[in-house]
Amino acid sequence: MTIYEADITKTSQSIAVLGANGHTGRFVVAELLRRGLKPIAIGRNAQRLAAAGFAERGIECREAAVEDDGELDRALAGAAAVINCAGPFMDTADAVVRAALRAGIHYLDVTAEQPSVQATFERHEVAAREAGIAVIPAMGFYGGLADLLVAAVMDEWEHADDIEIRVALDSWLPTRGTRVTGERNTARRLAVSGGQLEPVPQPPAERVSILPAPFGRQTFVELPFSEVPLIARHVRTKELHTFLSTTALRDVRDSSTPPPQAVDESGRSAQRFAVEVIVTQGDVRRQIVAQGQDIYAVTAPIICEAVQRILSGRIRDIGAKAPAAIFDAASFLQALGPDLSVEISET
Repeated sequence: MTIYEADITKTSQSIAVLGANGHTGRFVVAELLRRGLKPIAIGRNAQRLAAAGFAERGIECREAAVEDDGELDRALAGAAAVINCAGPFMDTADAVVRAALRAGIHYLDVTAEQPSVQATFERHEVAAREAGIAVIPAMGFYGGLADLLVAAVMDEWEHADDIEIRVALDSWLPTRGTRVTGERNTARRLAVSGGQLEPVPQPPAERVSILPAPFGRQTFVELPFSEVPLIARHVRTKELHTFLSTTALRDVRDSSTPPPQAVDESGRSAQRFAVEVIVTQGDVRRQIVAQGQDIYAVTAPIICEAVQRILSGRIRDIGAKAPAAIFDAASFLQALGPDLSVEISET
C-alpha cells in the first residue's frame, strides 16, 4: 500500500461533524470519542446542539449554516477532517467540500444519493488532489460498505462479468433525514448495464435469495443507492445491480412507519441487516455476506475507521475517490469486526 503520510497526516485530532445533532451524527460523535478523537459538533441551530447534551460531555459546539461560507470556514477552523452527516447531500455536499478545500482538510460524508456522489467526483477530483486531501463521499452503510465488500471479494480479479448486491433489512424504521432525502431525491436511479451507467428499467427486476438467519428466504427488488457510482468509478464490470429486500422497501414507503427506537445504551435499534455481494467472472462465482445491527449506527464505525486511517496515513491515494480506491478493503473490513461479521465463499 502506498502511504501518503507526508502529504495528508494532520497534527490535529479534532474532527468536525456537520449535522452532529442528527440521528447518525450522534452515533458518529460517540464513536469518535470512543476512538480517542476530538469531535467538534456543528449544526445550524445552537439550541438543538445544546439539547443533544454535547457540552456536558466536554464537546465543543459550533453553529453554522451550509449556505454561509464564512460560518462554515469558522466552524471548520482547527479540524483535521470534516464528516458531513447533514443531508440531503445534494443540498449540502458541494458547499462543505468547498469549505474543506479552503481549509485544506479531508472530507467524508454518508450520502446514499447517487447524484451527490457523482457531483462530488466530477466537481472536486482535481482540486482535492492538488490540495493533497482525501474527499470520500458515501462512506457509510449505503455506498461505502458495498464498495469495500466488492473490492474484498474480487481480491486479485481486475474485472468482473457481473456484480450483484442484495441488501436485506428485517425492518427499516427511517429517520426524519431519510424521509426528507427520499422526498428530495427524485433522480432516476442508475445501474451498470453493458459496461455503462444506465437508468434502472421499469418495472425493476426482482431476485430471490436464501440468507443466513434471521433472514432466510428473501425477495429483492432492484433499487440502487450510492454504491453504484462508487464501484463504477474504479471497478471494471459488465453488469452492476443492487437489490433491496421488499420488507425494507415496504417499511420505508409507508408514511406511518415510526422512526428508530433505541434498545441499548448506545442508542442502537433492534434492526438487523445483511448485505450479500455476488461477483462472477467466467464460470467462477464469489460471494461475501456482511451482517450486523442498525444501519444508522454501523455507519459510525465505518466512517470513523476511515478518518482514523486517513489521519495515520494508511491510504493508497488522495483526491475525490471511492473508499476501496483509497483503503485496503480486506483489512478495513477486518477492523470492523466488533460491529460487522463477514464471510467469503467461492464456487
